[in-house]
Amino acid sequence: MVVTAYVMLTVSSGSERKVCEKIASYKEVVEVDELYGEYDVITKVKVGSLQQLDDLINRIRSNPNILLTYTMIIAKKHKG
Repeated sequence: MVVTAYVMLTVSSGSERKVCEKIASYKEVVEVDELYGEYDVITKVKVGSLQQLDDLINRIRSNPNILLTYTMIIAKKHKG
């Protein structure tokens, strides 16, 4: 079962580009974009299980520049 999710990040001021470069190096990460608004970064990830998603989120959270994560798991894809 493939689990696809969006993970939004709030990061420390000025670290957006550095965080994006680090997150983009993870093999599970499909997309990484900087945002304006409530969150600073959005990532799209694909993993093989919820346990792998949990492991990835823990790895992402270990970055000291990441202050907050918010994860939304895709229930059903309709286009794309």
